[in-house]
Amino acid sequence: MLTKQRHELILKLLEENGSVTVTEVKDLLDASESTVRRDITALDREGKLVKVFGGAVAAKEDAVTAHEYTVAQKLDFNREEKERIAKHAAALIGPEDFVYLDAGTTTGYMLDYIGERKATFVTNAVAHAQRLVAMGMKVLLVGGELKASTEAVVGSQAMRMIQGYHFTKGFFGTNAAARKSGCTTPDANEAMIKQTAMEQCRECFVLCDSSKFDHVSSVTFAPFYGTIFITEKKAAGYEECENILVAGE
Repeated sequence: MLTKQRHELILKLLEENGSVTVTEVKDLLDASESTVRRDITALDREGKLVKVFGGAVAAKEDAVTAHEYTVAQKLDFNREEKERIAKHAAALIGPEDFVYLDAGTTTGYMLDYIGERKATFVTNAVAHAQRLVAMGMKVLLVGGELKASTEAVVGSQAMRMIQGYHFTKGFFGTNAAARKSGCTTPDANEAMIKQTAMEQCRECFVLCDSSKFDHVSSVTFAPFYGTIFITEKKAAGYEECENILVAGE
């Protein structure tokens, strides 16, 4: 299939559904994942869609995406990159650390690599808490309203509980990151939980694969400068940023 034909079909899908994933397009067009990613990148540069991690959403005049995938949908998005980031982040945890672990798929992958058994963990993710307990860790689960799509605990009760803690380290996920808009996420309630927890951390790390840079979601929870990012490689245009750590380096 010609490039022009693939582009037309991708745009038609976006017109009908508002969003597409790389996997959906790959299966529909019987094309390779790398081909689909190149097509999406090209259309993004032309302003015909907005590239997001794992796929694309229909272009809007303000170029801000409020679309939010479920945990199940996000689980395999850039999995190799996320695991590399998670392994690096997990190695930062020491025996005396009191750790805040944010809900999200990349923070979830950290659980596969945590070797320190004496640290204490606080999390707003039920699934993270269950796995940590099964691993023999000491875990405090934040209470409040459970959000179905992201499986994160949010709300005023959760915020009050977090404000009572003082974390040595915190690890956070983000939907997008950009110099002007900072770290952003689609949901205001989740943004408030992230912001509150970050304020209680001595050290904060935002786990962000390179595909999320230069994109913007609805609500900012942390500024770009002053935030330490862990990524698998520096995205184009961010090579000089000293606050971006590359996993494995």
